[in-house]
Amino acid sequence: MSLDPVRVFKCLGDETRLMLMLLVLREQELCVCEMTHALQVSQPKVSRHLAQLRQCGLLMDRREGQWVYYDLPPDLPEWVTTALDAAGRGAAARLAELQAGLHTMGDRPERRVAMC
Repeated sequence: MSLDPVRVFKCLGDETRLMLMLLVLREQELCVCEMTHALQVSQPKVSRHLAQLRQCGLLMDRREGQWVYYDLPPDLPEWVTTALDAAGRGAAARLAELQAGLHTMGDRPERRVAMC
């Protein structure tokens, strides 16, 4: 996959989009309701940012019934994952808080019943 570095870094320049990417990188596939719960922001805001990340080529989605799951594309260039890893180290404390919030949802399928 060929990604334009300027476009990638513009997409990652927003804190919400960066945190969404870091959560998906750490947790792997997540649905919108999981990300909404972890970030404590509205579903429309999360969905808008996810759409931008998809348009940039940084995320892919898959539908399962009423749920849409997001993950990193398998062919994401190494330079992008290296940049995300570095950002994750820089935002380690914030990312740990978000992951802790996500883990309060329990595991799937309990998450679907509880929150989604």
